Amino acid sequence: MTSMHWLGGAAILAGVLQAAPLPQWTAQSSGVTARLRGVSAVDDHVVWASGASGTVLRTADGGRSWESLAVPGASSRDFRDIDAVDARTAYVLSIGPGDQSRIYKTSDAGGTWIEQFVNHEEQGFFDAMGFWDALSGVAFSDSIDGRFLVVRTIDGGRQWLRVPVENLPPALPGEGAFAASGTNVAVHGRDRVWIATGAASLSRVLRSVDRGRTWGVSPTPLASGASSGIFSIAFRDAQHGIVVGGDYLKPDDTGENAAVTRDGGMTWEPVRGLSGFRSAVAYVPGRPSLVLAVGPSGTDLSMDDGRTWRGLAGPGFHALSVSPSGAHAWGVGEDGRIGLLRLD
Repeated sequence: MTSMHWLGGAAILAGVLQAAPLPQWTAQSSGVTARLRGVSAVDDHVVWASGASGTVLRTADGGRSWESLAVPGASSRDFRDIDAVDARTAYVLSIGPGDQSRIYKTSDAGGTWIEQFVNHEEQGFFDAMGFWDALSGVAFSDSIDGRFLVVRTIDGGRQWLRVPVENLPPALPGEGAFAASGTNVAVHGRDRVWIATGAASLSRVLRSVDRGRTWGVSPTPLASGASSGIFSIAFRDAQHGIVVGGDYLKPDDTGENAAVTRDGGMTWEPVRGLSGFRSAVAYVPGRPSLVLAVGPSGTDLSMDDGRTWRGLAGPGFHALSVSPSGAHAWGVGEDGRIGLLRLD
C-alpha cells in the first residue's frame, strides 16, 4: 500500500501531490457477490456497507474481515443507502416504487433490526437519506405530480413525518434523484441539508438551513436528462460544497461532470477534469480542499476543492465513505467489491 503524508496549506499539498506517489486502492474480501451501493465509515475500524439482495455488511477491524448481517424479511430488498451514526447504530434504506422503499434501523450492531418506515405513496421512490445525529435525519423521494417528497425524523426514526409541500419548491417534470450511492443528500453542522437532483430539464440543489423544515432551490450547470444529472453532493463546511455526476450510460464521458459552490449552494460553478461519470464524492476531514470522487470507471482526487483532478489507478466503485479521521476511505461496487484507500 502506498501512503503519503499530507502537509497543511493547499499550495504545499498540491506540490506534494505532484511529487509523491498517489495513494492506491487495496482490495478487501467482502464474502459476498451482490452489487454494493452504500458504505458508511464510523471510524478507522468500524464500517458498514449495503447492497442488493438484502445485503448488509459490517467490519470492526478496518475491513480485514466483514460480517454479513441479516435484516429479517428483507432478503429481496435493494439497500442503496446505509448511514451509521456509531459502532452499533445504523439506518439502511431500500429503494423501489411504492412500499419497496423502506427504512430499517439497528441499535445493536446488526443483531436485530426494526422496520421504521414504509413508503405508502404509490408513485414514491426513495433514493437516499442523511443524519445529523442519532435522532435527527431526512430522507428524499423522487417527485410526485410536481411535488417533492421529503420526510424527517427527530426521534431516532420512531416517526418519519412528511415535509409540507408548501415548504418545498415545485418540482420540475420528472425531477428526482439517482439511487446510485446514497449520497445525493448531504448534511452539515446542526441544521443544514442539501439534496441533489437530476432526470429533468435541469439538475438542481435543494437546500435548507432549518433541518429540512423549509427549502429553497438553485440550478446547477450539470447536464440533466433521463440518465444524467447530479449523483452525489458533499460539503466540507456551511459554504463550500461540490456536486458530481454525469450520464451513467456514458461512464467514460469527461464533460462537465462536477460543479462547486462557495456560498452554501446558492450558486454553482462548473469544473472539468474528472475522468468520467462519477456517482459519489467526499471531502477528506482535516485536509482542506482534498476531495475524492468515484464511479464505475475509476477514482479521481483533487487538492483544490474540485477545480483540478488526477486519476488514481484501480477499479471503479459505486459508493464512497471517508473515516472521520481522514486516514482511510472505503469504496464499494460490483460483485461485492470493497476497496480500502489509505490517506495517512
